Amino acid sequence: MREIEEFEYIRGGSIHRITTGTPIKTGSWRVFRPLLDQGLCNSCKLCFWLCPDSCIIFEKKNVQINYEYCKGCGICAHECPKKAITMEREEAKS
Repeated sequence: MREIEEFEYIRGGSIHRITTGTPIKTGSWRVFRPLLDQGLCNSCKLCFWLCPDSCIIFEKKNVQINYEYCKGCGICAHECPKKAITMEREEAKS
């Protein structure tokens, strides 16, 4: 068996296609939902890049959150440098 040099590249897993969770509407089971204060938002797009389900949409300077697919993970609120996104408890649907 040959020895591996210290910085030799070893091939790992392969990505066959890029996808998101958007084909599956998961917003109905979240406990918390993100609320955006447009007045505090500086359009840095950090929330857009970090959202694991691509639920944040930018149209010019207007930010929208797609609640049909948002799981309420809170990553957007946690990473927002201006604290423009807060998490609010979801109201029970009857």
